[in-house]
Amino acid sequence: HVPEGRQLFPELTVLDHLRLGAYVRRRAPRREIERDIEAAFGLFPTLGERADQPAGTLSGGEGQMLAIAKALMTRPKLLLLDEPSLGLAPMLVREIFRTIKRLSEDGLTVLLVEQNARIALDVSDRGYVLEAGRIVLEGTSEELSGNREVKRAYLGKGRGGFLEG
Repeated sequence: HVPEGRQLFPELTVLDHLRLGAYVRRRAPRREIERDIEAAFGLFPTLGERADQPAGTLSGGEGQMLAIAKALMTRPKLLLLDEPSLGLAPMLVREIFRTIKRLSEDGLTVLLVEQNARIALDVSDRGYVLEAGRIVLEGTSEELSGNREVKRAYLGKGRGGFLEG
């Protein structure tokens, strides 16, 4: 689970956070954990460059990358992401969501809660529109992207691919 607001320990380093994320797998061989850390750095190269840097000194986007990488260290079957674009610059949002899409394409099930409907639909297979905690509309991402109500209320006039920008 990657909660809204990232919830990182500011004094711990990037590497400390990844090891903490793997704590639930503490009986796993050390080299398996180290391979997963290298995979996290492959997914987010910036984190590799900042491995010894305290999390409290990371930018918002880097903090979000670390929160996702930390969650991936548990080797989840389902990754829950709560508002991963919150407070991030558009360029970083695109990078985060490209990674989310890649994880999904690699077979990880992702449950995404996101107010930015355009980018959420760009990376998802299905979508659900909630109002006051109730599902008021659901369908494939293509169906929702083409729905007149959704376009008007959530996507603006046109629907260009956010990830392509």
